[in-house]
Amino acid sequence: MPDLKSEPTSLGDGLTNRQVTMISIAGIIGAGLFIGSANAIATTGPAILISYAMTGVLVLLVMRMLGEMAVLHPDSGSFSTYASAALGPWAGFTIGWLYWWFWVLLIPVEAIAGANILHAYFTAVPAWAFTVAIIALLTVTNLFNVKNFGEFEFWFSLVKVVAIIAFIVVGLMAVLGFWPLANVSGVAHLYNSGGFMPHGFGAVLAGILVTMFSFFGAEIVTIAAVESKNPGEKIRRAINMVVYRIALFYIVSIFLVVSLVGWNNPGLREQGTFQFVLTTLNMPGAKLMVDIVVFIAVCSCMNSGLYTASRMLFSLARRKDAPAACARISSGGVPRMAVIGSTLAGFAACVANYAFPGKVFDFLISTTGAIALIVYLVIAISQLIMRRNAERLGMPPAFKMWLFPWLTWAAMFMIVAVLGYMFVLDEYREQGLLTLAVTLGIFILSLYVTRDRTRVVNGVMSRNSSW
Repeated sequence: MPDLKSEPTSLGDGLTNRQVTMISIAGIIGAGLFIGSANAIATTGPAILISYAMTGVLVLLVMRMLGEMAVLHPDSGSFSTYASAALGPWAGFTIGWLYWWFWVLLIPVEAIAGANILHAYFTAVPAWAFTVAIIALLTVTNLFNVKNFGEFEFWFSLVKVVAIIAFIVVGLMAVLGFWPLANVSGVAHLYNSGGFMPHGFGAVLAGILVTMFSFFGAEIVTIAAVESKNPGEKIRRAINMVVYRIALFYIVSIFLVVSLVGWNNPGLREQGTFQFVLTTLNMPGAKLMVDIVVFIAVCSCMNSGLYTASRMLFSLARRKDAPAACARISSGGVPRMAVIGSTLAGFAACVANYAFPGKVFDFLISTTGAIALIVYLVIAISQLIMRRNAERLGMPPAFKMWLFPWLTWAAMFMIVAVLGYMFVLDEYREQGLLTLAVTLGIFILSLYVTRDRTRVVNGVMSRNSSW
């Protein structure tokens, strides 16, 4: 296994401070917030706020644990590398390929969503042509220089942040009775349609399964920061900002949604969260504005997905867990074969979607159902082991997890509980089983590939006195 401190320099430091900052701020803002949250609200009711809050707390704890490891050892493989050091090469192999699998399948999801938006306005052009064009454009931005990725993501992220802040301002004006275009005001919708928790606490737990995937992506900053100057400090700053991002972007915006419109109004699912609220408030051009923002959001998610998948594939190759060609670096500091390999895998899924609509692609997407929870669980276990080994060696990290080990154990218990609940619910059991099958398949393969390697956590720590 390579020295954890040697890898960051191999990818260069092309990302600027403003790019990394914006990526960290908007990393958790995707189309799921603008549109997908409608299904969560309709399923849970106003109590979805509790689901978002509980998920936000879990993500905050996991990011703090990841930050403890990443601040001192920035690495393009992030938690996959730490899992390899803490648990063994099989763990790094398994979690790295699972994470790559998730993002590779997200590439076609976002590309197809963006293509459908464009096709609705330009019907003469087939949707598949837009899909190919989006994939091609964002692949090019990732191929030549990391600055290209960073610049695209900076502007994508800026649009998302401005859009949410504008929505919050409009929503607050409406709640307080100052919005001039509609008579909607107050927070009566929080309790006047069956109460705040119309389907009981079980629906709140089910809501966590939906909201979990909205937050997935916050960890990207620990990968992106590696390709910037002073990555440890940038990761520390980004981790400290997580709580504010969750509170502002999710809790406040969803609070305004469930306050201004009825959670059981069919228009919520038909139009999407933000569009339905703005339409209710008689905002001129609501559909066009939301479509533009959602299109930018899906392009941002795809851009980040391609970047993240390629860096994870690069890290796997560096550890001999993927084809060696994927570890090669271009003169611009980009792992081009890893980018191309990830793109081709995502493109193959797109072809499956159009060739076999509603069959192969839906099956593939179902295999990613619990990957976020599995990744979070491995992060927690890795942090627990590496922290204890560090303290035993008399080298505790400066950036620490709060109330260790109690909050680490609490996070692990919550993750296991949510995973267990996923297998109890009929609507999520199939996703859980398919994800488990993929995980077991990769795990068995990992045992074969890494059979001659052993865990090296103590060796890594002894070589890196900062622990």
